[in-house]
Amino acid sequence: MHPNHKIQKKKKSKTKNLLRSDSIKSNGEYSNNGQPFRETLGSIMRNDRRWKPSSSSAAAAIAAASSRSPQSSRTSIVMAFLSCLAGLYVAGRLWQDAENRTVLSNLLQKSFGQMPRILTLEDKLATLGCDGMEKKIVETEMELALAKSQGYLGDRMKGNGSSKRFLAVIGVYTGFGSRLNRNVFRGSWMPRGEALKKLEERGVVIRFVIGRSPNRGDSLDRNIDEENRRTKDFLILENHEEAAEELPKKAKYFFSTTIENWDAEFYVKVDDNINLDLNGLIGILESHHGQHGAYLGCMKSGNVINEVGRQWYEPQWWKFGDEKTYFRHASGSLMILSKDLVRYININSASLQTYAHDDVSVGSWMIGLETTYIDDTRLCCGSSRQDKVCSVT
Repeated sequence: MHPNHKIQKKKKSKTKNLLRSDSIKSNGEYSNNGQPFRETLGSIMRNDRRWKPSSSSAAAAIAAASSRSPQSSRTSIVMAFLSCLAGLYVAGRLWQDAENRTVLSNLLQKSFGQMPRILTLEDKLATLGCDGMEKKIVETEMELALAKSQGYLGDRMKGNGSSKRFLAVIGVYTGFGSRLNRNVFRGSWMPRGEALKKLEERGVVIRFVIGRSPNRGDSLDRNIDEENRRTKDFLILENHEEAAEELPKKAKYFFSTTIENWDAEFYVKVDDNINLDLNGLIGILESHHGQHGAYLGCMKSGNVINEVGRQWYEPQWWKFGDEKTYFRHASGSLMILSKDLVRYININSASLQTYAHDDVSVGSWMIGLETTYIDDTRLCCGSSRQDKVCSVT
């Protein structure tokens, strides 16, 4: 036989033996020497024990699971209960909102076309039963004005307690801080005490004119009341607030109060910085005895100041025309009005316009009346005439 064939047979037999041994290993029955394959089986068992838990580990896991299960179940129950409550709350609110929308819709449908109208002043007065009150008030005011114009002034004589008619009532404008000026006047041209009473017997009344403090009843008011108790020479305007910006309104109260207290032929306004020749003034008044509509004073005019901040500024400057000049009026230092003019002021005081200055305000009231303007230079307190009856202190 050829040597190559022998070598091939040996290789074939060796290959078969290898295949047989591999098959025996795969079945787990025999090893290479024909013995049972125990090492391989043992290794398999060890591999199985790697993933199978031991009895002690399993017991611990079961115990842990059993210990966790009650707590987790309680948490689940609480969460379920809270979810139920939240659902009930949301459902209740939705139901309530639906009911509210239904009620509002019904109300709107019922009130549609019946919206309430705005009550007017007449409706309110009718509701209160006062619908005719305004008309009655107007009628009463007209009757009172008519009575005043005819001379029926109920309080006319309460100031002196007699029905005597005087020649003149002289009002000296004063203030809370002018006590020194008042004392000077009492010692110079203005009589006091018994001399003041004798002057009234001659037909001339003189009074210091002042209003009340903005803080009623304070020390300013008490000081004036105390001074008046001693001197008895004040005319206190109870309804007037004494202040520089209220000076134009003071003219209304002064003329209205004096004509209701004294029946005089003339009413004189004098500032408290004026020295007066009383006998010379009485002579001027007597020379115009019986003259109606007399408006006496140092007549003047002048430019209207329309610049804010300047002295004598007039807030209502635009009412005086393009030329911006005042109409003719008596100087505020000393002005004289006859009884009929003062009565007009008293009757119409509620509707009379006031301006920034009292002399301009009084002059505006005279424009529409049958007034006789008497420009007497003796009444110009700042002039250099020798026969003037007043001078600035």
